[in-house]
Amino acid sequence: MFSQEALTAERDRLYRFALRLTKQPSDAEDLVQSTMLRALEKREYFQEGTNLFNWTSRVMFNIFVSQYRRAKRIAARHDAAFTEAHSITQAPQETVTDLSRMRDCMKRLSKPHRDMLVMVCISGLRYEEVSQKLRIPVGTVRSRLSRARNELQHLLQANTGTQNYRPAHGTAISAA
Repeated sequence: MFSQEALTAERDRLYRFALRLTKQPSDAEDLVQSTMLRALEKREYFQEGTNLFNWTSRVMFNIFVSQYRRAKRIAARHDAAFTEAHSITQAPQETVTDLSRMRDCMKRLSKPHRDMLVMVCISGLRYEEVSQKLRIPVGTVRSRLSRARNELQHLLQANTGTQNYRPAHGTAISAA
């Protein structure tokens, strides 16, 4: 066992160690207080002949790691980005409306144009892959895709009554 005076004598060294761990004077002070309290509570585990600073610094490090892990768990639970990423939400009304409008306009496209937009913009195929799949030159893929995008843009503008229709929330017309 050790005396309170011996523990108090280690306070300055413990504070310097705590400051290296926390990088904040107020947090270091709190950590020293927690360490000294824990050391007094667990003094029966201290073995005679053991270096008191080494033993208390190990206690301090364990407290620090436990607090760090606890803070990380709490932050993950209460972090807005984390919560948003792991929660299920309904699409905003604008997005639902935009997608419905887009679906209606896609149905009105000619089949070759619709297929071209689906392969490139939705399925994410490269021009070369579409060229091989349809057995047409890459230049033809590009020109058909351009005409399909123009036709879709025209239909969307006519459907909304706006000059420069831009779907909300990143609903993309082009992806190439």
